[in-house]
Amino acid sequence: MARALDVVGERWALLVIRELTLIPQRFSELRHALPNASSNLLADRLRELEHHGVIRRRKLAPTAGPQVYELTEWGRKLEPIVLGLSEWGIDAPHPPEPTSLSATSVLNFLRIGAHPDPAAPPIVCRLDLDGSVWTVSVDSGKVEVRTGEPTTADISLRTDPKTLGSLLANPASLDSALTEGTVALVGDLQALNHLLSLYGATA
Repeated sequence: MARALDVVGERWALLVIRELTLIPQRFSELRHALPNASSNLLADRLRELEHHGVIRRRKLAPTAGPQVYELTEWGRKLEPIVLGLSEWGIDAPHPPEPTSLSATSVLNFLRIGAHPDPAAPPIVCRLDLDGSVWTVSVDSGKVEVRTGEPTTADISLRTDPKTLGSLLANPASLDSALTEGTVALVGDLQALNHLLSLYGATA
């Protein structure tokens, strides 16, 4: 444990790893996801994690284009640990407002926060979150999240991470979110009800 904390125990290191569990990200995207971490602090964590072989840098195109950070195979082994720590932290006291919520953090909650229900119908949701498209699928009550467009979808939802987090916590807020324009909804409302029911509530 002490050797592991020497590698990932510095402040913000595990949050950087959390942000990279689903997709590689640019430095600017990590800064947006972790607004309370200064640019210098984030650069330090990235440099340290890269030095230890937890993450690596890669160019999106062989000769040019933006550079992204991604988990190495060894770094990828931290994913169940990060998700387990996130699940444990659900019951921790909430920080005072205002708080930030990254897309990755709410997507990971979709993965770990559901109560499996084998009787739940299969559902495919197209989720447009902060301008990136994700596929959220339910099969035998288990939720899977992956990047990219679904082939077909029962429902399409466009929103921001904080609004989605609020909706999962309080589905009754859907009407006001639709009125305010913070949520755009197309498709089968019943499918959304079934999806939210996996988190202990219905719209």
